[in-house]
This record gives sequence, C-alpha cells and structure tokens, in this order.
Amino acid sequence: MLFADLAATSAAVAAVSGRLAKIDLLAGCLRRLATETSEPRVLAAGAAYLAGEILQRQTGVGYASLRGLPAPADAPTLIVAEVDARLAAMSAVAGRGSQAERRRQLHDLFGRATADEQRMLTGLLSGELRQGAQAGLLADAIAKAAEVPVREVRRALLLSGSLTEVAAVALAGGPLHGFSLTVGRPLAPMLASSAPDIAAALEATGVPAMADAKLDGIRVQVHRDGDDVAVFSRSLDDITSRVPGVVAAARELPVRVAVLDGEALGVDPGGRPLPFQETSSRAARRDGALPVQPFFFDVLHLDGVDLLDAPLAERWAALAGAVPEAALVAHAEVGGVEAAEAAWRSALAAGHEGLVVKSAAAPYDVGRRGSAWVKVKPRHTLDLVILGVEWGSGRRRGWLSNLHLGARDPAGGFVMLGKTFKGLTDEMLRWQTDKLLSLAVEKGDWVVKVRPELVAEIAFDGVQRSSRYPGGVALRFARVVRYRDDKTAAEADTIDDVRRLATWLS
Repeated sequence: MLFADLAATSAAVAAVSGRLAKIDLLAGCLRRLATETSEPRVLAAGAAYLAGEILQRQTGVGYASLRGLPAPADAPTLIVAEVDARLAAMSAVAGRGSQAERRRQLHDLFGRATADEQRMLTGLLSGELRQGAQAGLLADAIAKAAEVPVREVRRALLLSGSLTEVAAVALAGGPLHGFSLTVGRPLAPMLASSAPDIAAALEATGVPAMADAKLDGIRVQVHRDGDDVAVFSRSLDDITSRVPGVVAAARELPVRVAVLDGEALGVDPGGRPLPFQETSSRAARRDGALPVQPFFFDVLHLDGVDLLDAPLAERWAALAGAVPEAALVAHAEVGGVEAAEAAWRSALAAGHEGLVVKSAAAPYDVGRRGSAWVKVKPRHTLDLVILGVEWGSGRRRGWLSNLHLGARDPAGGFVMLGKTFKGLTDEMLRWQTDKLLSLAVEKGDWVVKVRPELVAEIAFDGVQRSSRYPGGVALRFARVVRYRDDKTAAEADTIDDVRRLATWLS
C-alpha cells in the first residue's frame, strides 16, 4: 500500500468530527491494507501510523531535525513497508557521525514524500499527529475491518498492551483469543470514576459493595513467578529497581505465581501515610535506603488460575488468603450508605484521601474506567492536561505561571476549562517553567503554547456554565495540587467527566 493512502485517510479523519465517520474511514483504510499484504510487520506499521505512532520507540529525530527539509516530491512512490524500514534504519544509527548520517537518511525519506506525506511524517516523528484517531476509535476500526466483534479486539488489546500486535493478528485473520494474561507482561489497570459523595457512589455500583481506603501513593502492579518479581507503574513502566521494598514484600508472600494490584507508599513510624510528594521521591531513590511499602487491593492471577473474570468478592477472598493483613488495603464489605460512610470516616481518620467503592459482583475490567469502581474524596479534583501557560508578572516575572487547563475529548483533542496560577510553590514554578519550555510549540510574548503531555491534579470548588470556553463549562477556584508524572495525557479526565460533575454539583 502507498503511504499516501494512509496520509489521505489521516487528513480525512482529522476533517470529520463524528465518531462513526472516523471509524468508517479508518476501517476502510485498514481493510485495503489487509487486502494488499498479510505481512504482520506491515499491518502493524500501518495501524501504528493511523494511530499517530511509529513502531520504533526511538528514532533520534528531534524538532530541530524537522526544520529545513527538502521540497516535497510531485508524485507518491513510498509504500508502507519502505517507510517502516527507513525509520528502523534511522533508529539503528549509532556511533561517530551518527547525527549527520541520520539527517541524511531523514532528508532522503522526506525527499521521496509528497506534501501530504511530509505532513504525516512530521506529525509521526514529532508525536503531534492531530487527527482524533485515538486507541479506542482504532480498536473499533480494526474490529470493523477484520469483521470480528469489537469486544474481542478490546479484550485482546487490553491483555496484550499493544494495539499494533492486535491489529496485525486481526487483519491477517488470526485468532484473538490467543491473547491472554501473561505473568511478567503488565496489563492496563482497571480505573475508577468519580462521585461527589457516598450515596452517589453506591447508586453507581449497587449493593453489596466493597469499600477500600483510597491511598495516595503510586499504583503498582506486581508480577511474581517463583523468585522473579517485576513491578510496573500505572503507565506500565517497569519500576522494579526503584521499589525494593515492594519486591521484598512480594517475595515473602506464600505463593508461587501471582499478579497483584495495589498502591505503594511511604508510612511514618506510627503507620500513617506520608504525603504523595514524599512517597514519590522515595520511589525515585535507587539505593533502597527509604523503600515504599505495598498495600494490595486486588489479585488478577494466583498460582496458575486467571481471576480477571471472577467477581470482586471472589478475588478479594483469594487475595486475603494469599497476602498478610498488614499488606492489604483497609477494606470493608458494605450493604448501604450508613456502613459505607463509616468506612469513609475510618479511611479519612487513618490519613487516607478518601474511599473507592466497588461492585462486589464486577470482574476486573482491564484498562476501563466505568461505574464498577467509584472514588469519593472530600475535595473535588480532576487530572487535567496543560495546554498552554502565561508568563508571570510581579514576583513571578521570569517564570511561566498561569496554566491553561484542558480536559480530554474522547473524540480527539482537548477542551479548555479555564486557567489557574494558584497552589504553585516557588519550587513548582521553577520546575514547570523548565518543563513547559521543553514542551513549547509556540512561544509568544505573553502565552507559550505547549504539546499537551503534562498532567496536573487540579482541585476546585465547583463547575459552572461558561460561554467563554468551548466545552460550555469552567472550573471555579481551580488550584494545582500536584503534577502527575505517573499519568499520560491519554489518561486525563474527559470533558464528559467534568459535565457529569457539573450535574452532580449543581
């Protein structure tokens, strides 16, 4: 398939706003790709390009390299396989003279590309291909192109963690049931939605329910196979070497093989949790002098048995039988509001940040945020993406201060909700100035626009209607709680979450 076909599809997807229209365009392109090749690598590369990604993790091509490129070709000649091979060659360049050689290869590739292909290549290499084809849409498109149930594609995607692997198998007509939980390979964690109070949470989950203390730590997924232990973060990064206390605790468990879900945090001598910032700094240490401790709340696999589809009540019973009580999250079974509010008060009194109310009958819904898990906190917070920032004045002159906050749009892109400069310490101002300048795509005298990658936890007093912002809502008295280096922009709260809160809080 010509790379130009993918570029044309990408442009068409960016030009339409409807979800179904985007899916139809993507599915049509994937179907054409599959009719022209059964090569798994080419199928994976084509799916990756439509998702705005490349198969190579690193190419060595930065923003500076994408300036001063050659004039576009008059006619398309590049095919998908060739683009992948050329990017692979660039990523393999190393040693003396590598920068010049990589630039030569980059110019050669761009010289073969038409104007539309150059635009797509630039977006892929810079990570800024804005077309609204996020993973959820592409999963639906893969299902439609391969004529398989979308639930099978989504399940395979969540178990494998690789959209391109699933695309290659599905488009080649292979069986998706071959994707399964593999000890040592992280799974996208189940996530919790938000509710303003305990009653609303129970309305979402139903009763009976489980009530877990909401720990303000680092989400960890622990995989143990004999003496081998691997620990993964919320974003599926391998953090094993950074959390020796978690590794040691996992090795002491009376199990042979297990996949556990939980939180790691520091505690003071009295057993109370330390602030998140201190927990985070402890996890960053590599000498193990100040280890964090794990507290588990779920088990996905235990000694040869997958438990993903088992109800939570069954999973908790298995967890409690395998993990000592001191390593379990504070937990209660509740049958109504009164019992849940008692668990809520107990969690807050112990120094935790709230409660997670969970349906006792729900399976572990890998990678999904639904009504089966609902978090309740005494203050309202959202994880939002920084879209831009303004230079400060007065004592903040010389620092980037006033943040432009955006919620994720499930159809693609981000929706601005307002601005804030509150809650920022001098240390945070210095850090965010350096960080946001490194993400800048446009530097004005007053406003710096940035790549939407940095996530911040924002506290606020309410949500109000607003004609000033495109989403029709704005946050009242927003202030920064912390930056979330454990979250990507794709995991930020959505504009739909904000609108639901607006309904609850009105």
